[in-house]
Amino acid sequence: MKIPEFSNSLVRTGRGGRSGVLFAMCLSLVLVVASVSALNLALPNLAVELGATNSALTWIADGYTVALAALVLPLGALGDRIGRRKVLIAGNVVFGAAAVLAACSSSTSHLIVCRVVMGVGAAMIMPGTLSTITAVLPEDRKDRGVAIWSGFAAAGAIIGMLAAGGLLEQFSWKSIFWTSAATAMACALAALLLAPETRSSVRERFDFPGAATTALAVGALVYGIIEGNDRGWTRPEVLAAFAVAAVAVAAYVVLGLRSRHPLLDPRLFTLRGFGAGTLAILVQFMAVFGFFFVGLQFLQLILGYSPLHSAVALIPVAAVVLPTSVVTPRLAKRLGVKAVMPAGLLFLAGGMFWLTRLHADSGYLPFLGALILAGAGIGLTSATGTSSIVDSLGPDSQGVASAMNDTAREVGSAIGIALMGSVFSSHYRSALPDDLSRLPAQVAGTVHHSAAGGLEVAAHLGAQGPALAAAVRDAFMSGFTSAMEVIAAILAVAAIACAAIAPRLGHKTQAAAPQPHWSAGPEPEATARQQATAVGRDTDVLHAVAADRS
Repeated sequence: MKIPEFSNSLVRTGRGGRSGVLFAMCLSLVLVVASVSALNLALPNLAVELGATNSALTWIADGYTVALAALVLPLGALGDRIGRRKVLIAGNVVFGAAAVLAACSSSTSHLIVCRVVMGVGAAMIMPGTLSTITAVLPEDRKDRGVAIWSGFAAAGAIIGMLAAGGLLEQFSWKSIFWTSAATAMACALAALLLAPETRSSVRERFDFPGAATTALAVGALVYGIIEGNDRGWTRPEVLAAFAVAAVAVAAYVVLGLRSRHPLLDPRLFTLRGFGAGTLAILVQFMAVFGFFFVGLQFLQLILGYSPLHSAVALIPVAAVVLPTSVVTPRLAKRLGVKAVMPAGLLFLAGGMFWLTRLHADSGYLPFLGALILAGAGIGLTSATGTSSIVDSLGPDSQGVASAMNDTAREVGSAIGIALMGSVFSSHYRSALPDDLSRLPAQVAGTVHHSAAGGLEVAAHLGAQGPALAAAVRDAFMSGFTSAMEVIAAILAVAAIACAAIAPRLGHKTQAAAPQPHWSAGPEPEATARQQATAVGRDTDVLHAVAADRS
């Protein structure tokens, strides 16, 4: 007896058909992704208006992504269990309410808390977008649906920055949150009217230990990176954070191997498509959102662009990503995932390395060349990585597959912002001139804490201002190029790893995530990958691994 794709399998689409489902899910997707990037445009304003330090700015940006990364996997499993649309709509309500409170913030601490709650809402939204698409679309259209989703996931960051840039031209940074709240309500309504309710047909016990260990590992790791840069890498709380992250990862693996109902079976990472796809998505988003964090400040502080002008300057990325994502499935079928995925990472690495050649007097054209190269890499990597993850799991685990894809994206985003923000900040501070001590202590502290603050001080310093502004810009570029060097190296190593482990052809592995031991299994003629469905049966998962390597 075969298990149906989802419990209400007779209802394949909502009122708008498959196009309506794609529209509703991509709208919610863009809201989540845009909220990661949109606030980056307002970071210079926040540094001045709220007196935010570089560390506070990092937490304002990363509080959202940390919560999203830590909770997206368990909340994806919850959506599989109780209904993906139900959780997505509730997430939009939570997101919108937190955005309203964020718009009323008057301190960095309050804003950080609101961003964390928005991240919780985003973690409820994100898994349902992709899992609903893959559950509703027929097999012959699924790859194209995933490619469209991947394109909007990448382009959504640019869309968010364009909207934020337009708002900041006329209003304060608070307008970003008011607009986000209104958009969240529109997303909830679109999902209610256009998307069907889908859920897994398999009933299994929720893995609370797995949810706790994965959330703890992500949160502790990012906390250690951010606070280590700000307070010192040998501080007891920083060392404790890294120790907690390591123990949580080890506990996740041990408990996952022993559990009869694991949130995500650790052995699935030995599947070549699943492992390579996760790695590619992780490092791609490390690069993309780490770049946005410092790249937007380059456009505003070094090139002197307005927020809207800065967002428009990044449009070439979206212009390259969307068409590249659409044609990537055909390239993968012709050339193989093993060729296309590493090529995408190398294109992206090349774009980041190109940025290391910039200096304070560089104009926009060199920056544009890097954007085009990076955009091609993003399109190739995102589509192949997402398809590899989704195709590695069966239809009843599409919520977890989507959540794993989202987890890789958001963990990458959180680590990328934390890592590149930390590298940037440390090199910026070390490159500042020694004669800052001649300035009043409060003024010197402002310059030390952020480049935006330093340029604001220089603008009001009189005769000493131009020299200080030049020094701040040079220090900024030292931090900027160092951050790009680090991420380019990481991308190159990841490309080599994916070339070694990615499946040769872009076929579907469909090694379903484990199901309860009492569930009905596939018919006898099912392939080895389709037989890997019984949780607690080590041999079933090993069959899937063997089939994947054949």
